Amino acid sequence: MTNSVNRTSEALSDSSYLPSREAMARRRQRRYLADGAARWMVRAGGGGVVIALALIFVYLFSEVVPLLRGATVEPAYSYELPAGASEETPLLGLERYGEIVMRYSASGRLFYFERDTGALLEEIDLNIPPGVSVTSFGNGEPRSRRTVFGLSDGTAIVVDHEFELQFPEEGVRVVAPAPVFPVGDAPVVVDEDGVALTAITVQAAREDIGVAAQSADGRMLFVRYQVKTNFMTGDQQIERRAYELPTLLEPVEHLQLSANLWNLIGADQQGNLIYWDISRPGDALLRDRQIASEAGEQITAMQFLNGTFSFVVGTSSGRLAQWFLVRDETEDAGDNIFFLEQAREFSRHDGAITAIQPEYSRKGFVAVDDSGGLGIHYGTSARTLYLKQVSDRPLTAVAVSPVNNHVVAQDDQGRIHGFSVWNEHPEYSLKALWGKVWYEGRSDPEYVWQASSGSDAFEPKYSMVPLTIGTLKAAFFAMLFAMPLAIAGAIYTAYFMSPRLRGFVKPTIEVMEALPTVILGFLAGLWLAPFIENHIPVVFTVLVGLPVAFLLVAYLFSRLPRHVRNRVPPGWEAVFLLPVIVGVTWLMVSLSPLIEIWFFDGSMRQWFTDIGITYDQRNALVVGIAMGFAVIPTIFSIAEDAVFTVPKHLTQGSLALGATAWQTVTMVVLLTASPGIFSAVMIGFGRAVGETMIVLMATGNSPVLNFNIFEGMRTLSANIAVELPETAVGSTHFRILFLAGLVLFAITFVVNTIAEIVRQRLRARYSNL
Repeated sequence: MTNSVNRTSEALSDSSYLPSREAMARRRQRRYLADGAARWMVRAGGGGVVIALALIFVYLFSEVVPLLRGATVEPAYSYELPAGASEETPLLGLERYGEIVMRYSASGRLFYFERDTGALLEEIDLNIPPGVSVTSFGNGEPRSRRTVFGLSDGTAIVVDHEFELQFPEEGVRVVAPAPVFPVGDAPVVVDEDGVALTAITVQAAREDIGVAAQSADGRMLFVRYQVKTNFMTGDQQIERRAYELPTLLEPVEHLQLSANLWNLIGADQQGNLIYWDISRPGDALLRDRQIASEAGEQITAMQFLNGTFSFVVGTSSGRLAQWFLVRDETEDAGDNIFFLEQAREFSRHDGAITAIQPEYSRKGFVAVDDSGGLGIHYGTSARTLYLKQVSDRPLTAVAVSPVNNHVVAQDDQGRIHGFSVWNEHPEYSLKALWGKVWYEGRSDPEYVWQASSGSDAFEPKYSMVPLTIGTLKAAFFAMLFAMPLAIAGAIYTAYFMSPRLRGFVKPTIEVMEALPTVILGFLAGLWLAPFIENHIPVVFTVLVGLPVAFLLVAYLFSRLPRHVRNRVPPGWEAVFLLPVIVGVTWLMVSLSPLIEIWFFDGSMRQWFTDIGITYDQRNALVVGIAMGFAVIPTIFSIAEDAVFTVPKHLTQGSLALGATAWQTVTMVVLLTASPGIFSAVMIGFGRAVGETMIVLMATGNSPVLNFNIFEGMRTLSANIAVELPETAVGSTHFRILFLAGLVLFAITFVVNTIAEIVRQRLRARYSNL
């Protein structure tokens, strides 16, 4: 018997299912390798995400870095003037290609010489009658290339410094001077009394040429010349219309005329600025007079910037200030009444300002002073991009190339100094992007985004504030709509709903996340926005009607007999609310016209207008609803998982201690799931901040600065999507759009970082439950 038992034990030992030691060692080794590979793959994936984000940040920042540079000025050449060095130079100029320097002398001679070598190319004497001398000089804005010489007999010669291209052989381009005399090379009459013109200016407005001047006896004159050409014979006929303006007691030293020939600005010896309204020359008015100088100062230079909406004044103490006309909006001012207002000042030069030359296509200008200083400034951004002494002698004239890459200056000894310039992005400054800026034509400093216009004289407005506020506004209203529905739905689905119904509802809501946002934006813009506009009361009545209907149905359900209520399976109560939702919504839509008639005189939109509330068809309300539907699946899915994974022993223990289901949810479940719910909200907020297509199609894309739910907005992401394909690569606009992307990236990063910190603290606080 004993032997039989031993043989059985040996057989069992031989037929044991336990693996050998070698097999177990091999299994452990494979498990360790798999765990190590998985661990490194997770690390590599996480590291890859971090590297990708870092590379995105580096790329965005690399596109933004050039905005931070100021102007770079490098000396290029220096030589003596080729001719007429002893004559005063009221104007220097460069043609488009920067190959030829043009110099006007105070005696009425035009000199053209090579920019780099100073070799004289051509010298032209104006057709000045014998015994008549030049007594004044004026010029229009740089784009017009128009100048005027006032003469001692009350006449003037108008000259356009044009150039023509010649191609003597293939591949060879020659730029040749070709001055144009738009009203003839002979002097034209300005003052019929023949009195010398002591101050003069010129401007072109379509077919008219305007000349404003002050005569030696103090009279202010304005003359419009209209050149008419006979298309059959080619003969030109000049029509002259002369007007006398309100006269000043003191002489004017500087005059500037706006491009539309409506405004005349003068500066006298006492440092005053004078503004004449000549929009109706026959009834011209002296509108305003302002002191533009400090004690002991004189105005030494004055020039309109590009577009002739604003002008820069330079003084004998080196001060530079930008002025423009501001509309008087007082009730008794009437329409189109303007007054002079100083908008900003620039860095002060060490010497008296001797010349100001505006840029051809931007709101910048170059100024020189009698200490040899050269300054490059920009109006809108209020930046002084470069200010250094470049000569040991006083500089008396300056020119900037039409493409803003070259500057030529002349000193008082007749020497030319040339400089190569890098000044690509003067429009940028922190104040221009994030502070209030006083733009031309505006009554006050404002936050404005308007990157382009059909006018060549347009002033770009790059304030990021309306876009950032618009982004937060869209996200706020979307979260206001999505958070209550998503979180409440997640709590009910995870805790109260029956498993069978949950298995249908949860996947359905998660599938909503796969719906393209372009479809939601399309529906919001073409259907939802007009529907809400036509049924505005529905928005408010549904918000009140549905909760009241739910409470009423709940009360009626509680009054039913117990055996009837018991027939409804636990967790299926929500199904019976679906007909209530549909019925109440249909009822409110049907009552909407009647509500408007009863309470809002037939139109709630007009009622909003009457009480001062702007209503746009595509507004933040539409965006909130449409983008809310896009955000709900994200918040719902994460929050539902957080609530559903709350340990059962916590809820069961709470119920066992006598707490109701609602008390258990509010006091146990929500606290335990709060880290996950908060993460869901923050991820949903980040999703809303970065949304593009819905806000692009359903907001109207108006960069307004308010939180009015009935007005639209423009977001950072939508602005990038709209404007980036149309902007020039490498331009300031292009780089500021990349800066907008960097701001969007930073907002998302900050939100996610705060969310993670709060989530970790909530997790640590409630982990002991």
